[in-house]
Amino acid sequence: MNLLDRIVVVPDVRFGKPCVRGTRITVGDVLGYLAGGMSEDEILQDFPQLERDDIRACLASRSRL
Repeated sequence: MNLLDRIVVVPDVRFGKPCVRGTRITVGDVLGYLAGGMSEDEILQDFPQLERDDIRACLASRSRL
């Protein structure tokens, strides 16, 4: 699976912002947590529905979205 396949845009979910597939967690949310100093492990602990590759997909998508 391509990492970017983990990022989806659904018009009626979070106002059409790019989200991690199957969740309402936006790319912006994840990037904001990382920018705020959270580690990947802390994010995964707080959001157990995410996988490490979801975080990497958010990082990869920042230049594409």
